[in-house]
Amino acid sequence: MATEQQVALILGSDPTHLESLIQTLTSATTNDQRAQAESLFNACRQAQPDSLCLGLASLLHSSPNPETRTVSAVLLRRHLTPRAWPDLLPLLFQWVTSDQPKLQEISLLIFAELADYVGEALIPQLTTLHAVFLRCLGPSSTSDVRIAALAASINFVQRLTSSSDRDRFQDLLPLMMQTLTEALNSGQEATAQEALELLIELAGTEPRFLRRQIVEVVGSMLQVAEAESLEEGTRHLAIEFVVTLAEARERAPGMMRKLPQFIRRLFGVLMNLLLDVEDDPTWHSAELENEDAGETSNYGFGQECLDRLAISLGGNTIVPVASELLPGYLAAPEWQKHHAALIALAQIAEGCSKVMIKNLEHVLSMVLSSFSDAHPRARWAAINAIGQLSTDLGPDLQTKYHHLVLPALAGAMDDFQNPRVQAHAASAVLNFTENCTPEILTPYLDGIVSKLLVLLQNGKQMVQEAALTALASVADSSQEQFQKYYDAVIPYLKAILMNANDKSNRMLRAKAMECISLVGMAVGKEKFRDDAKQVMDVLMSLQQSQLEADDPTSSYMLQAWARLCKCLGQDFLPYMGFVMPPLLQSAQLKPDVTITSADSDTEFDNDDDSIETITLGDKRIGIKTSVLEEKATACNMLCCYADELKEGFFPWIEQVAFTLVPLLKFYFHEEVRKAAVSAMPELLSSAKSAVEKGQAQGRDETYIKQLSDYIIPNLVEALHKEPEVEICASMLDALNECIQVSGPHLDEKQVRSIVDEIKQVITASSSRKHERAERAKEEDFDAEERELLKEENEQEEELFDQVGDCLGTLIKTFRGSFLPFFDELSSYLTPMFGKDKTSEERRIAICIFDDVAEHCREAALKYYDSYLPFLLEACNDEYPDVRQAAVYGVGVCAEYGGSVFKPLVGEALSRLDAVIRHPDALHSDNIMAYDNAVSAVGKICQFHRDSINAAQVVPAWLSCLPIKGDLIEAKVVHDQLCSMVERSDRELIGPNNQYLPKIVAVFAEILCAGNDLATEQTSSRIINLLRQLQQTLPPHTLASTWSSLQPQQQLALQSILSIST
Repeated sequence: MATEQQVALILGSDPTHLESLIQTLTSATTNDQRAQAESLFNACRQAQPDSLCLGLASLLHSSPNPETRTVSAVLLRRHLTPRAWPDLLPLLFQWVTSDQPKLQEISLLIFAELADYVGEALIPQLTTLHAVFLRCLGPSSTSDVRIAALAASINFVQRLTSSSDRDRFQDLLPLMMQTLTEALNSGQEATAQEALELLIELAGTEPRFLRRQIVEVVGSMLQVAEAESLEEGTRHLAIEFVVTLAEARERAPGMMRKLPQFIRRLFGVLMNLLLDVEDDPTWHSAELENEDAGETSNYGFGQECLDRLAISLGGNTIVPVASELLPGYLAAPEWQKHHAALIALAQIAEGCSKVMIKNLEHVLSMVLSSFSDAHPRARWAAINAIGQLSTDLGPDLQTKYHHLVLPALAGAMDDFQNPRVQAHAASAVLNFTENCTPEILTPYLDGIVSKLLVLLQNGKQMVQEAALTALASVADSSQEQFQKYYDAVIPYLKAILMNANDKSNRMLRAKAMECISLVGMAVGKEKFRDDAKQVMDVLMSLQQSQLEADDPTSSYMLQAWARLCKCLGQDFLPYMGFVMPPLLQSAQLKPDVTITSADSDTEFDNDDDSIETITLGDKRIGIKTSVLEEKATACNMLCCYADELKEGFFPWIEQVAFTLVPLLKFYFHEEVRKAAVSAMPELLSSAKSAVEKGQAQGRDETYIKQLSDYIIPNLVEALHKEPEVEICASMLDALNECIQVSGPHLDEKQVRSIVDEIKQVITASSSRKHERAERAKEEDFDAEERELLKEENEQEEELFDQVGDCLGTLIKTFRGSFLPFFDELSSYLTPMFGKDKTSEERRIAICIFDDVAEHCREAALKYYDSYLPFLLEACNDEYPDVRQAAVYGVGVCAEYGGSVFKPLVGEALSRLDAVIRHPDALHSDNIMAYDNAVSAVGKICQFHRDSINAAQVVPAWLSCLPIKGDLIEAKVVHDQLCSMVERSDRELIGPNNQYLPKIVAVFAEILCAGNDLATEQTSSRIINLLRQLQQTLPPHTLASTWSSLQPQQQLALQSILSIST
């Protein structure tokens, strides 16, 4: 057939020919077939571009094959390039204004599909487009055209960057909503659901577009959510719209909190969903704890939405509503209402934690009174709430209410009629003890351990598993206090480990493994040693057996081995050859990923918890989470081994480095990246330690250099690409530790890349803070939003803190040769001294200059004119941490500044004096600044004696001694005092030995503090000085000096000096 005829056929009225061509394009098995199909497609495009466009748009809308729809969209995008768009625009407007609904619909679908690609080209056509959307959304259009117009107008509004352009489309909103209500009124729920999905997208991306009509829009959605005659799916979508609007806080902060009447209605709707739970007999007889018989999709959706709503709106908005509604539910006769109230409390705890902590007693009394509820499912829900509250409101809950919670959980473990309740009580013990100190737990250990042992022996398997997990957590939290129970507990644990070999018992065995390893860590090597070998032999034989792919033993074993290593230390080395191969295999697992187009209709199984979906650009990615979790666990364990075994880990360093370095950019899973980041300095430390101790198989310093050359550039590159602020901070922390280990091995190019990345980090952080400042100007911005912004900005401060540490290490390592880089950075750092910056930013900027002054000495003098004024002013900053950094810096400049510092001595003394004489100077918040100010005055006395009134300043400095807050500075200052006494400093001793009693009293206090306030060397010098004074001073001077001491100081000195009075 001639090409012209084929083109005519493909672009004719029967769409199957074009569909067949597209399928050949995507699935041709030979190159010839594909080339032929491409040639034919290009012929269509050249001969009849408009008809091809229409055909592709038609397939995009109507093809039953998802892949064909996806490829049609891609081809349309390519076909409608910005260059071709002006020629095709008249055609689309012609179609959309025709009297054929099908053409109208197709043209609107093209607008919707291609808004991303040609939005800018349409800006000049805003008025025409507005008129088109207005007409097509109107009541005279068919429902298909209205839905297509809804998709086109929403997609287009989302692409408009100018708020004034968006405002021109505001009057479409009532018609958009009408599309929904008319579909519902005419019983077209499938159309209504399509409309809801489009409106949800608008709520998530452009919530401000809805602001002016927010009351009407949210009111309509809640009406849909409350209409019990509608399908469940429709009501869920209406709820999703309102929750999405609440979550859109970055674009419309605080907007939904302005509608408390709607929040109450929505909360009521969600509570009603939680009531949709049945008392299914299989729930009671279940063999597994996660059996959810009787729970409906309404119940699950209600839970999820309460959690999201609380996180997005916060406790000040949600807790008053909950406080109003929940007591009525708890007082009602139906168990379902009790259950719903308790589940709701558990769901909102994370988002409302700060407010709930203030009302903890009231919250707990509501929950604990339900422990005696007549219905086991309500009792289960009460225990579930305690478990969740223990996690979200800890450690406050544990500290204040352990005396109420632990006895209640112990009582619930006696409910042998209801194994589900028993098992859940044991699980809640786990939640409670995770946030618990040994001091709180110890008085309850006898009772809890004995009950858990009873459950281990007599319970159903589900109960036994929960008891094992609880025992593990109790041991982990009580540490050496658990030694008392070791002999009673370990035989049961070993028996399960050795005998639970059936397939049905696999999880029981895995949890026994976890429990034994945590008990071993808690009681320590000496107590555990005899059983450890036996346990490890069992683990080795299990590892050698062919475990099935879904056997939980594998992942539990990875963690158990690492805990056994932590417990046994270097004694674990003989097992490493056995442990490492499977561990590396797990760390090297490839993610199980499925990628589809974001607009494809291919659905991942939403009920499959093991699949997580993320959307990146126009791709939707489904990832099997179990593989990722095993990989993350393995990476964490590798880090543990390197940390624990130090030089003993040397044989595996290379393999582990080649496994983990690429994972610094593993964007599928944060935990994998975090583990890889943490391991980097550990690997370098292990290598350095092995080389230094001669355990590096003949390798020398060049090996550390090679490893450093591999790790550090990759870490810097990963930092450049890292999307999460928290992980950026961890990367900087790891980079800092790596530089500390291998700094001297870095070459100039590597230092340059680190400095360039630090500039990038500072710039990106400033940009994020600027965006938040803009958000704070939004009309709905409120106190709750301010609190959330503050938390986000605190993350930025943590990041800048790590920048400061990193620069400090580079300065200490390279000293003067780093200064050219410091000069480049000064334009980034100097603004941080500004009053508009946070106290933490100012503190870090000052610390960086302090490091330059301290480690670059003469080479740093050129910066004094620029930085010292900031430093002196900051000596009297309102924030103690800033004051401490500033006065420390003044001391450093006094020591190394010589003649450059000389003209500033007077002002420096005046500023330091203000810190020392402050009425609250010795308060715990201020003591570090006080101690560093005293130290700085001491340095001025030492290095600038000729510029001060020494007879006045030196005794004033002495009167502040000893200093006891900053123990590092204390050792420096007290050593200086010692030196001054040794050389009989005239102003220090005073006329007629006037200040000698004070000096002896200071010495006495220093000696009484053991090694805290002075080095061993300084202490022995002090003792020698005191003995000399004892021998050389006139008796009456000695007696008066002695009498000025406190009784305990006299006794201490008597024992040290054997002085007889």
